[in-house]
Amino acid sequence: MREDHSLQAAVLDRLDMDPAINSSHIGVAARDGVVTLSGRVPSLFERVEAEKVAGSVRGVRAIVNLMSVELGGVSQTSDERLAQQAYSRLASNSSVPEDRLHLAVNNGVVTLHGDVDWPFQLDAALKDLQRLGAIRELHSDVVVRPPVKPERVQEKIRDAFAQLAPLDAERIFATAEGSEVTLAGEVTSWHEKGLAESVAWSVPGVSKVINNILVI
Repeated sequence: MREDHSLQAAVLDRLDMDPAINSSHIGVAARDGVVTLSGRVPSLFERVEAEKVAGSVRGVRAIVNLMSVELGGVSQTSDERLAQQAYSRLASNSSVPEDRLHLAVNNGVVTLHGDVDWPFQLDAALKDLQRLGAIRELHSDVVVRPPVKPERVQEKIRDAFAQLAPLDAERIFATAEGSEVTLAGEVTSWHEKGLAESVAWSVPGVSKVINNILVI
C-alpha cells in the first residue's frame, strides 16, 4: 500500500514538473505498478505526453490511459476542415511520404492508412498530427515496408542494445522472422521497455516489433 502511494506521488510530481502538461485536471491512481490516468486534457498531444511522462517514472509497469480529450472551442472544426489541416501538416513535413498516406476522419477521430519505407516516417507523421488541436483520437494501420530485405536483423539489434548504457542487454532477447522482431526478457521500468522497443525500431529492415518484455 505504501509503495502504491509513493508511486502515485512520484507520477503526480513528474506530471506537475512538465511545462507541456496542465495536470490540474489529471487524476492518478497506482496499484501494484499499474498506473491509471483519468480526467480530461485540452488536446491529444497532452494526452500522449502525459502517458509518456508517467511511463518514465521508475516502478511503473503498465499504464491505463482513461483521459478524455475536451477540445473546447476547436471542437466545432468540421471533419472536412480537419482533413485539410491534417493533409497540410503532413505535406509540409519532409520526413513524411504523404503521397503514400491517406486519412479517414469521423467526428474528430483520425485514422492514418497507407505504407511507408521506415518506422521513423510513420513516427514523424503521428507526432505531427498529435499536435493538431482539433483531433480527438488518432489511430494508425500504416504498414512499414522496408525497401530492402533485412539482413542479420537479430544480430544488429543485439549490437544496438549493447551500445545503449541504460539497458541491460543480457536480460533482453530479440528474435527475428524476416523483418518482424519479437522482444522478450525483463527490465526494471516501463521507460526501459519503451526504450528497448525504440532501439529495435531503429534497426534498418525492421517492419514490425512485438514487445513482450516484462517490467519487474
